Amino acid sequence: MKKLSIIYCALFLFSACQTAEQKTEEPVKNLPKGHLFILGGGDRTPQLMGRFIDLAGGKDAKILIVPFASEDAEGTGAYQVEELQNLGCTAVEYVFFAKGEADLDTNLLKLDGVTGVFFSGGDQNRLTPMLLGTTFLEKIKEIYRQGGVVGGTSAGAAVMSKIMITGEEKNDPESNFSCIKDGNVLTSEGFGFVDFAVIDQHFIQRKRENRLLSLVVEHQMPGIGIDESTAIIVSGDGSFEVAGHRSVMVFEPQSTTPPRSDADGNMSSDGILLKILLSGDHYKVKTKE
Repeated sequence: MKKLSIIYCALFLFSACQTAEQKTEEPVKNLPKGHLFILGGGDRTPQLMGRFIDLAGGKDAKILIVPFASEDAEGTGAYQVEELQNLGCTAVEYVFFAKGEADLDTNLLKLDGVTGVFFSGGDQNRLTPMLLGTTFLEKIKEIYRQGGVVGGTSAGAAVMSKIMITGEEKNDPESNFSCIKDGNVLTSEGFGFVDFAVIDQHFIQRKRENRLLSLVVEHQMPGIGIDESTAIIVSGDGSFEVAGHRSVMVFEPQSTTPPRSDADGNMSSDGILLKILLSGDHYKVKTKE
């Protein structure tokens, strides 16, 4: 009987240890190996675009320009090819096709061996209908996961986040986002390279604090406002470095209670952390577990 008790105790302790080990083990995340290069619009200096080329592999970079946000997609594509060629990038081209043709073999083949993809500026609402739900976009995401760099400027920055600002407002389209109201800032589905924050661009130059704050409070999600001639270079773990000539503003909701709104939809928040970051600063937004 005594021997049985000892055996039972040993089995109990072994089981308890196994359970404890299982509880302390955390699942390993398959983080992307590449970078996001998100520009706030405005002038693209040689220094900034040089960083993009370096992240894509330097002299060995193979870069594809995706210009569909532009009203003149072919003209923009050709201009940006010349821009990167002048910076020493020899293997660069742009892609052009009609809506619904993204997954044609001729277009998918253009992504083979690519180490950098750049979404041009313009109107993000032209870009998403071209690529959302396509194999073409999935191949771009795979390039990022495997170590490539995916960049974009202006509209090409807006599409980076899962919640994408369309540039339109619901309540008073002529007010230029003069209020912080629930449901006023219209959004749609973006490409989702950034799922931990909402991205806004031309931020300080165009005084876009109200529209980003509205989404930060409404969705209780961090917001990152990138000014012109400035970029954030995002690593796979979500941390980023600021590069360029101006600032990046980060808004992080701190409230432990849901946001409130009055009869007119004006929202309140009892805690938002503001960070203003300059070139060379490194940061990682704090997300909810």
